[in-house]
Amino acid sequence: MNRISRRRLITGGLVAATGASGVAAARLAQKYGLVPPDHGGLYGFGETLTYAAQRLLTRHSMAREFSRAQISARPVPNELAPFSDAFKRLQAGGFTEWRLAVNGMVAQPASFSLDDIKRFPSRSQITLLACEEGWSYIAEWIGVPLSHVLEAVGILPQAKYVVYNSIDPDWWDSIDMADALHPQTLLTYGMNGGELSVANGGPLRLRVPRQIGYKSVKFITRLTVTDDLKKFGKGLGSAAPEGGYAWYVGI
Repeated sequence: MNRISRRRLITGGLVAATGASGVAAARLAQKYGLVPPDHGGLYGFGETLTYAAQRLLTRHSMAREFSRAQISARPVPNELAPFSDAFKRLQAGGFTEWRLAVNGMVAQPASFSLDDIKRFPSRSQITLLACEEGWSYIAEWIGVPLSHVLEAVGILPQAKYVVYNSIDPDWWDSIDMADALHPQTLLTYGMNGGELSVANGGPLRLRVPRQIGYKSVKFITRLTVTDDLKKFGKGLGSAAPEGGYAWYVGI
Protein backbone atom coordinates (compact mmCIF):
# COMPACT_ATOMS: atom_id res chain seq x y z
CA MET A 1 0.00 0.00 0.00
CA ASN A 2 1.47 3.38 -0.90
CA ARG A 3 2.03 6.11 1.65
CA ILE A 4 -0.90 8.28 0.53
CA SER A 5 -3.48 5.50 0.61
CA ARG A 6 -2.16 4.24 3.95
CA ARG A 7 -2.40 7.73 5.42
CA ARG A 8 -5.97 8.12 4.16
CA LEU A 9 -6.89 4.74 5.57
CA ILE A 10 -5.52 5.60 9.01
CA THR A 11 -7.07 9.08 8.99
CA GLY A 12 -10.40 7.69 7.88
CA GLY A 13 -10.18 5.10 10.62
CA LEU A 14 -9.57 7.76 13.24
CA VAL A 15 -12.53 9.82 12.05
CA ALA A 16 -14.83 6.81 11.91
CA ALA A 17 -13.70 5.65 15.31
CA THR A 18 -14.31 9.11 16.74
CA GLY A 19 -17.92 8.97 15.68
CA ALA A 20 -18.41 5.40 16.84
CA SER A 21 -16.35 5.12 19.97
CA GLY A 22 -13.80 7.21 21.81
CA VAL A 23 -12.18 4.05 23.09
CA ALA A 24 -11.70 2.73 19.56
CA ALA A 25 -10.16 6.02 18.44
CA ALA A 26 -7.76 5.98 21.36
CA ARG A 27 -6.74 2.41 20.59
CA LEU A 28 -6.10 3.28 16.94
CA ALA A 29 -3.92 6.25 17.93
CA GLN A 30 -2.05 4.00 20.36
CA LYS A 31 -1.45 1.42 17.63
CA TYR A 32 0.34 3.97 15.46
CA GLY A 33 2.25 5.64 18.30
CA LEU A 34 0.23 8.86 18.07
CA VAL A 35 -0.68 9.39 21.72
CA PRO A 36 0.68 12.59 23.30
CA PRO A 37 2.20 12.42 26.80
CA ASP A 38 -0.64 14.53 28.25
CA HIS A 39 -3.36 12.18 26.97
CA GLY A 40 -4.88 11.62 30.41
CA GLY A 41 -7.40 13.83 32.15
CA LEU A 42 -10.51 15.65 31.03
CA TYR A 43 -9.16 16.79 27.66
CA GLY A 44 -7.00 13.77 26.94
CA PHE A 45 -9.22 12.37 24.22
CA GLY A 46 -9.22 15.68 22.34
CA GLU A 47 -5.46 16.07 22.76
CA THR A 48 -4.94 12.60 21.30
CA LEU A 49 -7.15 13.23 18.28
CA THR A 50 -5.53 16.61 17.62
CA TYR A 51 -2.01 15.22 17.78
CA ALA A 52 -2.82 12.11 15.73
CA ALA A 53 -4.61 14.06 13.00
CA GLN A 54 -1.84 16.68 12.78
CA ARG A 55 0.88 14.07 12.52
CA LEU A 56 -0.95 12.04 9.90
CA LEU A 57 -1.86 15.01 7.72
CA THR A 58 0.88 17.59 8.28
CA ARG A 59 4.00 15.69 9.34
CA HIS A 60 6.10 17.20 6.54
CA SER A 61 4.22 20.47 6.07
CA MET A 62 6.00 23.82 6.29
CA ALA A 63 5.03 26.81 8.41
CA ARG A 64 4.23 29.84 6.29
CA GLU A 65 7.22 32.06 5.58
CA PHE A 66 6.78 35.77 4.92
CA SER A 67 8.56 38.46 2.93
CA ARG A 68 11.02 40.86 4.53
CA ALA A 69 8.51 43.67 4.04
CA GLN A 70 6.10 41.86 6.36
CA ILE A 71 8.46 41.77 9.36
CA SER A 72 6.79 43.41 12.36
CA ALA A 73 8.11 46.85 13.24
CA ARG A 74 8.25 46.04 16.96
CA PRO A 75 8.61 42.38 17.95
CA VAL A 76 6.89 41.80 21.27
CA PRO A 77 9.15 40.34 23.96
CA ASN A 78 7.52 38.46 26.82
CA GLU A 79 7.76 39.81 30.30
CA LEU A 80 10.75 38.08 31.88
CA ALA A 81 11.33 36.97 35.44
CA PRO A 82 14.44 38.39 37.16
CA PHE A 83 17.57 36.74 35.81
CA SER A 84 19.56 34.38 37.99
CA ASP A 85 23.09 35.20 39.11
CA ALA A 86 24.38 32.48 36.81
CA PHE A 87 22.72 34.12 33.80
CA LYS A 88 24.03 37.56 34.79
CA ARG A 89 27.58 36.22 35.01
CA LEU A 90 27.32 34.66 31.54
CA GLN A 91 25.81 37.85 30.14
CA ALA A 92 28.57 39.98 31.67
CA GLY A 93 31.10 37.80 29.85
CA GLY A 94 29.38 38.27 26.50
CA PHE A 95 28.02 34.70 26.70
CA THR A 96 31.41 33.32 25.68
CA GLU A 97 31.03 30.68 28.41
CA TRP A 98 27.49 29.72 27.40
CA ARG A 99 27.17 26.02 26.66
CA LEU A 100 24.58 23.79 25.05
CA ALA A 101 24.83 20.25 26.40
CA VAL A 102 23.42 17.44 24.26
CA ASN A 103 22.96 14.05 25.91
CA GLY A 104 20.63 11.10 26.31
CA MET A 105 20.13 8.63 23.47
CA VAL A 106 23.02 9.83 21.33
CA ALA A 107 26.22 8.15 20.21
CA GLN A 108 28.47 11.05 21.21
CA PRO A 109 27.24 13.35 23.99
CA ALA A 110 28.64 16.83 23.48
CA SER A 111 28.82 20.39 24.79
CA PHE A 112 28.74 23.24 22.27
CA SER A 113 29.70 26.88 22.74
CA LEU A 114 27.86 29.58 20.82
CA ASP A 115 30.80 29.79 18.43
CA ASP A 116 30.55 26.03 17.87
CA ILE A 117 26.87 26.35 17.06
CA LYS A 118 27.51 29.22 14.66
CA ARG A 119 29.94 27.04 12.72
CA PHE A 120 27.11 24.76 11.65
CA PRO A 121 25.39 25.64 8.34
CA SER A 122 22.94 28.42 9.12
CA ARG A 123 19.39 29.01 7.94
CA SER A 124 17.12 32.02 8.18
CA GLN A 125 13.35 32.10 8.06
CA ILE A 126 10.72 34.80 8.39
CA THR A 127 7.90 33.23 10.35
CA LEU A 128 5.09 34.12 12.72
CA LEU A 129 5.42 33.67 16.46
CA ALA A 130 1.90 33.30 17.86
CA CYS A 131 1.45 33.55 21.61
CA GLU A 132 -1.28 31.71 23.46
CA GLU A 133 -2.16 35.06 25.09
CA GLY A 134 -3.43 36.37 21.75
CA TRP A 135 -0.58 38.50 20.39
CA SER A 136 1.79 37.66 17.58
CA TYR A 137 4.58 39.08 15.44
CA ILE A 138 6.57 38.23 12.34
CA ALA A 139 10.36 38.18 12.56
CA GLU A 140 13.40 36.84 10.81
CA TRP A 141 15.05 34.08 12.81
CA ILE A 142 18.63 33.02 12.13
CA GLY A 143 20.25 29.87 13.42
CA VAL A 144 21.16 26.27 12.80
CA PRO A 145 18.54 23.60 12.09
CA LEU A 146 18.23 21.43 15.18
CA SER A 147 18.59 18.40 12.91
CA HIS A 148 22.21 19.36 12.12
CA VAL A 149 23.15 19.32 15.81
CA LEU A 150 21.34 16.03 16.37
CA GLU A 151 23.07 14.47 13.39
CA ALA A 152 26.44 15.62 14.75
CA VAL A 153 25.93 13.73 18.03
CA GLY A 154 24.33 10.71 16.37
CA ILE A 155 20.80 10.16 17.66
CA LEU A 156 20.01 6.51 18.27
CA PRO A 157 17.32 4.77 16.17
CA GLN A 158 14.95 4.26 19.10
CA ALA A 159 14.85 7.98 19.96
CA LYS A 160 11.35 9.50 19.92
CA TYR A 161 11.62 12.93 21.56
CA VAL A 162 13.96 15.80 22.31
CA VAL A 163 13.61 17.47 25.70
CA TYR A 164 15.03 20.99 25.87
CA ASN A 165 15.82 23.01 28.97
CA SER A 166 16.25 26.69 29.65
CA ILE A 167 18.77 28.07 32.11
CA ASP A 168 15.65 28.57 34.24
CA PRO A 169 15.10 25.07 35.70
CA ASP A 170 11.31 25.51 35.67
CA TRP A 171 11.22 26.27 31.94
CA TRP A 172 11.46 23.20 29.74
CA ASP A 173 9.60 21.50 26.94
CA SER A 174 9.87 18.67 24.42
CA ILE A 175 9.01 17.84 20.82
CA ASP A 176 8.72 14.62 18.89
CA MET A 177 11.22 13.65 16.21
CA ALA A 178 8.93 14.92 13.44
CA ASP A 179 9.40 18.46 14.75
CA ALA A 180 12.97 17.94 15.96
CA LEU A 181 14.16 16.93 12.49
CA HIS A 182 11.96 19.39 10.61
CA PRO A 183 14.02 21.89 8.55
CA GLN A 184 12.27 24.90 10.10
CA THR A 185 13.03 23.95 13.70
CA LEU A 186 16.04 26.11 14.56
CA LEU A 187 18.43 26.78 17.39
CA THR A 188 18.36 30.53 16.87
CA TYR A 189 21.05 33.04 17.76
CA GLY A 190 20.05 35.87 15.41
CA MET A 191 16.96 37.95 14.75
CA ASN A 192 16.13 40.53 12.07
CA GLY A 193 19.70 40.71 10.83
CA GLY A 194 21.36 41.10 14.25
CA GLU A 195 22.09 39.13 17.38
CA LEU A 196 19.15 37.60 19.21
CA SER A 197 18.46 39.98 22.09
CA VAL A 198 18.11 38.75 25.65
CA ALA A 199 14.54 40.09 25.68
CA ASN A 200 13.71 37.76 22.80
CA GLY A 201 15.50 34.71 24.20
CA GLY A 202 19.17 35.32 23.47
CA PRO A 203 21.76 34.08 23.34
CA LEU A 204 20.05 30.83 22.22
CA ARG A 205 16.40 30.05 21.66
CA LEU A 206 14.70 27.03 20.15
CA ARG A 207 12.30 28.14 17.44
CA VAL A 208 9.47 25.74 16.57
CA PRO A 209 7.37 27.69 14.03
CA ARG A 210 4.82 24.92 13.47
CA GLN A 211 3.64 25.18 17.09
CA ILE A 212 2.38 27.86 19.46
CA GLY A 213 4.84 30.35 20.95
CA TYR A 214 5.50 28.71 24.30
CA LYS A 215 7.15 25.77 22.53
CA SER A 216 9.93 28.17 21.41
CA VAL A 217 11.70 28.15 24.77
CA LYS A 218 14.28 30.87 25.50
CA PHE A 219 17.82 30.60 26.94
CA ILE A 220 18.41 27.00 25.89
CA THR A 221 21.22 25.19 27.71
CA ARG A 222 20.48 21.46 27.30
CA LEU A 223 18.97 18.97 24.87
CA THR A 224 18.17 15.45 26.00
CA VAL A 225 17.23 12.83 23.42
CA THR A 226 14.91 10.16 24.82
CA ASP A 227 12.34 7.49 24.00
CA ASP A 228 10.23 8.15 27.12
CA LEU A 229 8.90 11.44 28.53
CA LYS A 230 7.51 9.91 31.72
CA LYS A 231 10.78 10.40 33.57
CA PHE A 232 10.79 14.17 33.01
CA GLY A 233 8.88 16.48 35.31
CA LYS A 234 5.40 15.11 35.98
CA GLY A 235 5.50 12.92 32.88
CA LEU A 236 3.32 15.23 30.78
CA GLY A 237 6.02 16.14 28.25
CA SER A 238 6.75 19.69 29.37
CA ALA A 239 6.10 22.41 31.91
CA ALA A 240 3.18 23.70 29.79
CA PRO A 241 0.64 20.91 30.50
CA GLU A 242 1.72 20.98 34.12
CA GLY A 243 0.29 24.52 34.09
CA GLY A 244 -2.87 23.66 32.18
CA TYR A 245 -1.74 24.08 28.56
CA ALA A 246 -1.40 21.39 25.91
CA TRP A 247 1.85 19.59 25.08
CA TYR A 248 1.15 19.72 21.34
CA VAL A 249 -0.36 22.88 19.82
CA GLY A 250 0.09 22.89 16.06
CA ILE A 251 -0.62 26.08 14.11
